[in-house]
Amino acid sequence: MRKIKDLKNGEFFTLRKIDEPKDSQVYIRGEYDRSMRKYECGKFDDISEAKYLSGDREVYTDFIF
Repeated sequence: MRKIKDLKNGEFFTLRKIDEPKDSQVYIRGEYDRSMRKYECGKFDDISEAKYLSGDREVYTDFIF
């Protein structure tokens, strides 16, 4: 488990622990939005869907994709 703020821009992650996630379960960390004070995170399979997550949110990066 790592925090969103510790990931590099463009790094893949999942919100839950999944060993082999589907494309729809993988997110990509985006830029920090100063107005919202959150990080933009988009889905791997749908670039138009974005989620804004707090920097302290713990996510999973140890999976096979």
